[in-house]
Amino acid sequence: MVVCEVKARRAGSFEHPMEAVTPAKADRLRRLAEIWLDRHGGPPPGGVRIDLVGVILPRRGAPVAEHVRGVA
Repeated sequence: MVVCEVKARRAGSFEHPMEAVTPAKADRLRRLAEIWLDRHGGPPPGGVRIDLVGVILPRRGAPVAEHVRGVA
């Protein structure tokens, strides 16, 4: 199972979308995953991973996505 946080920013923004995931937000993702696991009988086969997807939205053209696995 993968818990995934997706952040998007317009091109030229001050920070990269992934910089918006602070340690406090990463802790919240971990807690949410733990709650889900408790309510659904524990981890599925293969375990649990927390990923992050950052999307940059250019003024023109297709969005650019970056996927990082196992961030928290």
